[in-house]
Amino acid sequence: MTDTFQPRTEMPKAYEAGKVEQKWYDFWLNKGYFTPKIDHSKQPFVIIMPPPNVTGELHMGHAMPSTIEDILTRWHRMMGEPTLWLPGVDHAAIAAQVVVERQIAKEGLNRYQLGREKFLERMHVWIDQSRRRITEQHKRLGISCDWTREKYTMDPGPSRAVRTTFKRLYDKGLIYRGERLSNWCPRCATALSDLEVEHKELGGHLWYVKYPVVGEEGTFITVATTRPETIVGDTAVAVNPGDDRFKHLIGKMVKLPAVDREIPIIADDAVSMEFGTGAVKITPAHDPVDFEVGQRHGLPFINILNRDVTMNENAGPYKGMDRFEARKAIVADLEKWGQLVKIEDYSHAVGHCDRCSTLVEPLVSLQWYVQIDPLAKPAIEAVNDGRIKILPDRFTKVYLNWMENIRDWCISRQLWWGHRIPVWYCRDCGEIIVAIDDPASCTKCGSAAIEQDPDTLDTWFSSGLWPHSTLGWPDDTEDLRYFYPTTVMVTAYDILFFWVARMIMMGIENTGEVPFHTVYLHGLVRDDKGDKMSKTKGNGIDPLISMEEYGTDALRFAIMSGVSQGADSRMSTEKMETGRNFANKLWNATRFVLSRIPEGMTVGQLPSQNTLTAEDRWILSRLNRTIATVVGLMQDFQFGEAERQLHDFIWGDYCDWYIELAKIRLQAGNDTPLPVLLHVLESSLRLLHPFMPFITEELWQNVIARMEGTYTDSIMIAPFPVADEARYDEAAETELGIVMEIIRTVRNARAQYRVDVSRWIHAVIFTGQEDLPALADYEGPIGALAKVKPVEFRAGEPSETDVANAYVAPMPKATVVIPMASMVDLEAEKIRLEKEILQTTNEVDRLEARLSNEAFLAKAPEAVVEKERQKLYTLKDKLNKLTQQQSRM
Repeated sequence: MTDTFQPRTEMPKAYEAGKVEQKWYDFWLNKGYFTPKIDHSKQPFVIIMPPPNVTGELHMGHAMPSTIEDILTRWHRMMGEPTLWLPGVDHAAIAAQVVVERQIAKEGLNRYQLGREKFLERMHVWIDQSRRRITEQHKRLGISCDWTREKYTMDPGPSRAVRTTFKRLYDKGLIYRGERLSNWCPRCATALSDLEVEHKELGGHLWYVKYPVVGEEGTFITVATTRPETIVGDTAVAVNPGDDRFKHLIGKMVKLPAVDREIPIIADDAVSMEFGTGAVKITPAHDPVDFEVGQRHGLPFINILNRDVTMNENAGPYKGMDRFEARKAIVADLEKWGQLVKIEDYSHAVGHCDRCSTLVEPLVSLQWYVQIDPLAKPAIEAVNDGRIKILPDRFTKVYLNWMENIRDWCISRQLWWGHRIPVWYCRDCGEIIVAIDDPASCTKCGSAAIEQDPDTLDTWFSSGLWPHSTLGWPDDTEDLRYFYPTTVMVTAYDILFFWVARMIMMGIENTGEVPFHTVYLHGLVRDDKGDKMSKTKGNGIDPLISMEEYGTDALRFAIMSGVSQGADSRMSTEKMETGRNFANKLWNATRFVLSRIPEGMTVGQLPSQNTLTAEDRWILSRLNRTIATVVGLMQDFQFGEAERQLHDFIWGDYCDWYIELAKIRLQAGNDTPLPVLLHVLESSLRLLHPFMPFITEELWQNVIARMEGTYTDSIMIAPFPVADEARYDEAAETELGIVMEIIRTVRNARAQYRVDVSRWIHAVIFTGQEDLPALADYEGPIGALAKVKPVEFRAGEPSETDVANAYVAPMPKATVVIPMASMVDLEAEKIRLEKEILQTTNEVDRLEARLSNEAFLAKAPEAVVEKERQKLYTLKDKLNKLTQQQSRM
């Protein structure tokens, strides 16, 4: 398309999102609006996109942060700031490998049969397809990120940043390799960090097993365990040193069932005297608490599991069995030997892989770790001293508590997909070589017989570098110097520890500066019942399908509807319908306003304040107050409330009131409202643009074509409105507030008495002498908008004669009196009221009798009783109103 948009001479009757969205997105891209220019005289606004995993299509969980980030980006761009929103995707090591392994499994293959090289080729093919799909889906959402700077966690730049960080930490002694207890996923065949383990409450059993005390015939100590299959790996039985029941046994030995090994009875404060029998088995190689007990007491660590979680040679007669098969066999043997005391039902939290949901096993294995405490301390200080602000504030305490109790980070994964650990081993001299670039030979002996560590790095290691690696670090790039530290990190609260904490630690470690100044944590998107969306439940909402049906702006509106900091929000088709209705309302209002301007004519700027009518001053005052409110809410990251304020102002104040009031003058041939109509509409479109970019661009182009003045080529780079306090007008707002309340009151009366829409009614407005002249000027608008003729205005309060047989509605500054005869047939209404009062009275009597019946109150569920009480309350209120109506007849 051409670089300059040519507006239509006449707008179509209906808004068709599909015909607008792609046109404008291409226009913005072609103009280069998404790419900021470095201007050292200005402070930039920078967001680095949380990279979505390359594991398929975007979902509502991606659409929410993308919409929030786009709102922020468009807003700051309109404020004239060099604005960078840098996009990217994450290689998602475990999740992506699981997806491709499932694909090749359908071909009857596994990765070992393919071999590492062929498997990685398959990974790259799938990843390339997924990346393109995600990028196009993001564009469909209308996001205005700088695609010229798009990054991928395995691009050469970020990959070099990963290796550089690893080497630096290794050289400082902060990365080490050791045998420690880690979480092992048998399905993914890799170690996991604690954060990658999801604990689920499961119903299980507690097995009570007695261990014979060596040298004391008939003496046993009974332990309780949830995992009897690990008995063969026990290296001690532990009791609390303060437990008098077992003090005489401390230091003695017991005979371990099945493998006939003698193990000691030890005392340790970690043992709870309330759990089970107060004595517990210690399996240091397969339980995190036992691991620490084992280290304190110098116990041996006996691993009983292979990496496929079958029992190994240390499991004695159970060697080769699956872990759960071995459980059954051991329990059966214990029962046969008379050592199984009892079995109890027991519910407890069990760790599962958060990627594939397989039950994980604690397993001692050789892994790479980051010594985390030296990295955590500066990250804690950065939040404590205010260099980083976490929103909402309640998560600051959560962050600090976790960081102050952080444990060393297991960063190695037994995967093929991901950043290979930059460590090589010399087969000739045993040297360990850590390097940024692949070495050709051993740095110690010169041998070419070197091989790289087969493991890959935890995905969060590379994504922890994201804010600075995307800007060129470790090189001293212009982007890094200008755009780092970034401004805001927008992400979900559930990855505060996974990702945010690690970015803070790694950013400070690598650059000496915090990676961002504000962390905005949004909630999760749930369905309309509050349940988490999932493919299994079938309650997910596909954003692509929603955009096709409702339009992108409607989806974005729905996403932000009711959103607040750190709180989950509900998505529903009703919200999207509301968004679509709002778009249609805006379209129709614009179409009406422009239709009042003769072809070829343009409308001038706003006239001076003292030449405007009260309703003109009122809408301008409301506009400027709305601007101030919205800007304040945006600054406080209250995007859902900002959107609500805009919706209520545009739909309510502008469309439902000001346009309707202006119509009366326009129909009389008076064009004086046009400058105000256009000014408020044009300003409203700019206010709304960050939320609903497509329809606002389309309408704005049509609006400015009919306005005098010089404008930018796109609403996207037009200035965001600034509140003009000189336009605040308390008097006009008060005056119009009374008028609108009068009209609403009359409309409510018409609705209450079901007055036919074509019927004109009579109304008398009583008010103070000082307000009478101003209100009397609105005889025409009140009459037209409330369907009232005649409208009388009188000073003072209504008399008894005035209110007889009338509907009376007192207000702070006026009282509306409507003769009932003007709304209804009085005789027919009296009969209807008498009948309805009788029916309601009978129902009240019935409910009161029921609720005074002791037998009913004793037998009925509390919820039923409460429901009946609420029904009685409602009926009594209805009866009171009916009686009041009858008294006025």
